[in-house]
Order: sequence, then C-alpha cells, then structure tokens
Amino acid sequence: MKAIVYERYGPPNVLQLREVAKPVPNDDEIMIKVYATTVAAGDCRLRKADPFLARLFNGLWRPKRIRILGFELAGVVESAGSRVTRFKPGDSVYAACGISFGAYAEYKCLPENGGVALKPANMTFEEAAAVPVGAYTALQFLRKANIQSGSRVLVYGASGSVGTYAVQLSKYFGAEVTGLCSTSNVELVKSLGADRVIDYTKEKFAEEGPSYDIIFDTVGKSPFQACVKRLTPNGFYLRAYHVDFLPIIGGLWVNATSSKKVIGGSSKESAEDLMYLKELIEAGKLRSVIDRRFPLEQAPEAHSYVDLGHKKGNVVLTVRGD
Repeated sequence: MKAIVYERYGPPNVLQLREVAKPVPNDDEIMIKVYATTVAAGDCRLRKADPFLARLFNGLWRPKRIRILGFELAGVVESAGSRVTRFKPGDSVYAACGISFGAYAEYKCLPENGGVALKPANMTFEEAAAVPVGAYTALQFLRKANIQSGSRVLVYGASGSVGTYAVQLSKYFGAEVTGLCSTSNVELVKSLGADRVIDYTKEKFAEEGPSYDIIFDTVGKSPFQACVKRLTPNGFYLRAYHVDFLPIIGGLWVNATSSKKVIGGSSKESAEDLMYLKELIEAGKLRSVIDRRFPLEQAPEAHSYVDLGHKKGNVVLTVRGD
C-alpha cells in the first residue's frame, strides 16, 4: 500500500511517499480503508521532534516507533478480526489513532474498542476526518471545567482545530462565548456562534477586564498570569497539550493556593465521545471547519502550510475520493 513515511526528523521534505506492507488486523481489530486524514499540530511536532522530549518517545536520533504520521482518519471497514462485534466490513467510520498514529496510509488497523465510531451520516469522509481529535479534545476539557448554561467562556485560539469546536460546543452547552483570534478569522469565529470576538492584533489580552468562568487556551499562546487573574473565584484555566515547564509549575501553585483550577494535559481516545459527537453533528449542532485539502502525495506541502501557524480549523489529506 502507499503511505507517507519519514526516516529522520526535520522539515516537511523528510516526508516521502513509499510502498509499505499492508497491515493485517489482529482478532480484536478492524482494518480501515482510509479515505481522508488530517495534518494536525501533533503530526508536525513529532515530525520535527519538537519539543525534544518527543525523541524519548519516538527515537533519540531518528524515528523508530512512529514512521507513519496521521492522528485521525475517516474511511470504510475493509475487514474485521474474528472477535470483533461492533463493526462489519462496509461500515463507514471515523477514528482517532492515538499514539500509534499511522493514518497517512491507504489502510490502518485499529482495535474495535479504541477511539472508533460510525461516521456521521451527513458528513463526507474529508469532513469527518477533521472531527475526532479536535472535537473530543474540546469536549473532554470543557467537561473537566464543569461547563454549564450561563458559563462565561473565553476560547483562546478560537479559529484553530480545537478552538473551532470549543466555540461550538460551548454554545451548545448554553455558555456565553468570547473567541480570541486574528483579524482574518473574526467572521469565521462569529459564524461558529461566538457572542463576542477579540482581535488580538488590535486588543491585547490584559490582566484587567471581564472575568471568565472558563479560559480555554487551545494553542499554547495565552499569558499565564493574565489568564489566572481574569478567572472568577472558582474558574478554570484549560491548557490543552501544553508541556511548558514553568506554566505547569505555575498551575500546580494556583491549584494548591486558590479555588481556581489550572488543567493541562491531553485528551483520551473515546468511542463514547465520538458517538456523542456524531449525534450532535447529525442534529446540525456541530460542523468541521476545513481550511485546505491536499492529496496524500502532497503531505510535505500540507505540512509546510500548517507550519506557518495560520490555518483555519483543519487541513485535510485526501487519501482516496469519497
């Protein structure tokens, strides 16, 4: 099968289209014929080994554990192991691959009890591939913050993959939502339901101003002290996928010395969350935002675009046509 493989860390041109062995599902796995995947920030970080700690996970000098990137996908079940009961050949599914990655390929095997669910019926494969990681990251973090009707929420990086879902889900839960983004993305964020949009190129996010019950930094660029001061007494400061040392220490201090909470870390693959998101999508409450589409063989170009740091929502790699 065709796959995008990388043998060394570095710029986008380390990604190469190769012929590799087609996987064979274990008894508890399904083999998915991949139609679409995405270029997520995690893919780019692992490609560059940034932060350096990524090398402890994937090989100190060159990639060893993960040689095919791709964090999420949508496709069709081609075959199933003998113990599989949830899926059958022909089912359209969408999935998060977790730390195995591997979606930049024509086929991918995943355990049936992993982050896999039937694809939303009203989405194309490209639209569905852009849902799993960003949407359930937003969902899981907002749940940790006990979001409810009337909550005042600020989404920092509201036009990104996680941010676009965080805005929509916050509105679904009945929150009052403020989105923070650049000038070119203001109208997009408004269209997702934000009650107010802050253009960070014109208005600096300072320590003084309205208080929020939840501040959700989806891009790792929010000012730590300013965000903590802008929280209500029992507010939550959410920091998805952030591994910076000083904010981690600062978060522990805030948690230990105040009623405010700083929550970081990553999300978990969850079939239940994907099924929940499927219901919202089919009810017209949630949509994916796709900035650009590239064919699989143009993965280096797609990575170059994402590396610029200006993508709106998601960048999709099309493996085969719908």
